[in-house]
Amino acid sequence: MSGSETRPGFTARPGAAERWVKTSETARPPSADQHTARLTIDVTPALRRRLKLVALQRGQTVADMLRALFEREFPHDQGDAP
Repeated sequence: MSGSETRPGFTARPGAAERWVKTSETARPPSADQHTARLTIDVTPALRRRLKLVALQRGQTVADMLRALFEREFPHDQGDAP
């Protein structure tokens, strides 16, 4: 096998993350005065399964469920101004 030969395998992805990361159809687009940022956290596989199961049962995405949780736990009227 030649070192210069390139074959896309099952791990090949498009160059830009925006092209291969799917967005939820139910995700709300940010308003004009609201910017979004991606947050990455490490959770155990068991917790990930529980989050996905609860979100499915509620008819939500995990992201929407966690956004609501963060809004409840960290309201705008507490802490630093946005």
